[in-house]
Amino acid sequence: MNTLANLHDAALTQALQATLDHKTKPQGSLGRLESLALQIGQILGTTTPVLEAPQMVVFAADHGLTARGISAFPSDVTWQMVENFLAGGAAVSVLAKQNGIALTVVDCGVKHDFLAGLSAGATRAGLQVRKVAGAESGTADSSVKEAMSAAQCAAAMEQGRALVKGLPGNALLLGEMGIGNTSAASLILARMAGLDIALCTGAGTGLDAPAVQRKTEVLREVLAKHANAVAPLDVLAAMGGFEIATMVGAVLQAAQERRVVVVDGFIASSAVVLAQALEPLVLQRCVFAHRSGERGHEFMLQHLGVQALLDLGLRLGEGSGAALAWPLLQSACTILREMASFASAGVSEKSADSVTA
Repeated sequence: MNTLANLHDAALTQALQATLDHKTKPQGSLGRLESLALQIGQILGTTTPVLEAPQMVVFAADHGLTARGISAFPSDVTWQMVENFLAGGAAVSVLAKQNGIALTVVDCGVKHDFLAGLSAGATRAGLQVRKVAGAESGTADSSVKEAMSAAQCAAAMEQGRALVKGLPGNALLLGEMGIGNTSAASLILARMAGLDIALCTGAGTGLDAPAVQRKTEVLREVLAKHANAVAPLDVLAAMGGFEIATMVGAVLQAAQERRVVVVDGFIASSAVVLAQALEPLVLQRCVFAHRSGERGHEFMLQHLGVQALLDLGLRLGEGSGAALAWPLLQSACTILREMASFASAGVSEKSADSVTA
């Protein structure tokens, strides 16, 4: 597609770097916080960036492939965890609240009716229902047929775009929930990066070694079933999930609007792998929050050529890692806006260098 603007504006980049270099510190002494500040300044187009009304969106859906026993938890846990998000009891719920991040949960294809018993047109706070395959339908079993049709895939992506258009602020934090979605992410990584599925498959919800082996064998079947699915949208439709497809659309829209996109872990990164294949300049807008403890995530980050901010052994998902990384983004912006320069503070740059030499 290549419809996104290139953010590497030479004049702005030079101004941002000069601003950082003349703060009251040795050049580069704030390490990756400086490169993060530079990136956010480029995304927002200013040397004084302010992150406004951050939006954590948790995309939720069920996966038909769970019928093959690829998860340690039953698929009902998807809708039960959505209720936990809405009640404020999940990790991402408390972390978003702690950091002043608005939380929205999106039902992209959960096998549950969250509005059951409510009057027609009723809504629930913090929930958006954007199903594309019926009232209580997740994806099909991808070991038998395509997970979704091309039309459903396109509809899910459009739902993601529409969702972002309706959100305030200039930062989107990606979260997800869906029993079985580590399998979908592993399949996407294997096909898009040309890796053996065994390298891409991990414990997910907590499988033991024999169960991981069985999961890997099932995923190898899926890849063979869809050997002709190689283009990004074909891969997404054949082996992805409704929450991943919706997230791809959301990422593309956020990138078009020059929002800062904070990418959580393995599943969120799989959506970015596909979005980046469609629009390479998407990566300019993406900050990768953490390297997950899920086996395939390291290979996914390598495939994208990016480095995550944190490495805490997290593998929960939900957007929890994105919420934990959020204060680093705020700090990077604060450094740019509020830290004194040598000139404004009346500090000699030479004397500062000599003190730290």
